[in-house]
Amino acid sequence: MLSLIGAIVNTSMIQGTVANLGILFARVSIGLMMLLAHGYGKLANYSVYAEKFGDPIGLGSTTSLVLAIFAEFFCSIAVIFGFMTRLAAIPLLTTMLVASLIVHASDPWQRQEFALLYAFMYVTLILVGSGKYSIDALISRKIEEQPTSSAAKI
Repeated sequence: MLSLIGAIVNTSMIQGTVANLGILFARVSIGLMMLLAHGYGKLANYSVYAEKFGDPIGLGSTTSLVLAIFAEFFCSIAVIFGFMTRLAAIPLLTTMLVASLIVHASDPWQRQEFALLYAFMYVTLILVGSGKYSIDALISRKIEEQPTSSAAKI
C-alpha cells in the first residue's frame, strides 16, 4: 500500500515538474518570438516607424508606437524571465487584440488569426502565471521565507 501511495506522490511531482517546464517553454518561446519578430524591429527603427505608424485607437501615432514598443519589447523581456508575468502579459494581450480586431479588422481571417494566437497565449499566461521556473517564483519563495511579524523574530 505504501508503494502505491509513493508512486502516486511521485507521479504527481513529475506531472508538476512537466507542467512547469511547459509553462517555461511557452513563456520563453512566445516572449522571444514577439521580442525578435515585432518589438526589436520597432525599437531599432523607431524613427522609420514613427513616420508611418498607425493610430488605431486615437491616441496619436507616436503614443501608439511607444505603447507597442513597450508591450512588444519590454513586456516580452519580462515574460521571458517570468518577472511580473501576469501584469506584463496584459499590455501584450491588449496590443494583440488591437492588432487583430481593429488594425486588421477588414483583413482576411488568416491575417487576424496570427495576432489572436499570440493573444490566446497571453490569456493563458495571465491565468496560469509564470510557473516554478521564474523570477516571480523566486520572489514568492523569498517572501514566504521571511517572518510575518515582529513577534516571530523574538
